[in-house]
Amino acid sequence: MAIKGQKFRSYPESLKLEAVRLHLNEKWTHKQIAEHLGINDKDRVKVWMRKYRKQGEFGLLDQRGRREVYLDQDRYVHKIERENEILKKCLEIWMREG
Repeated sequence: MAIKGQKFRSYPESLKLEAVRLHLNEKWTHKQIAEHLGINDKDRVKVWMRKYRKQGEFGLLDQRGRREVYLDQDRYVHKIERENEILKKCLEIWMREG
């Protein structure tokens, strides 16, 4: 349980991916991975594995802050594709006028 004022350590996505790789490819235990990579809690590795199995690499991204939370990769890809279509249309209009 979190204590008021407690600081939480965040880990880079590259370290999370390395932990997943060690578990899946090298068959290391969660405890071995935590010790090898300097992770304070072996349960953190378990959480990353669960997220990776459910969402792939996308699940390991840090989604805190003001970013919009995407429920799945397909929704995110669809949003980016729509933005690209709008930008292409704007570029066409700009090229015709300019």
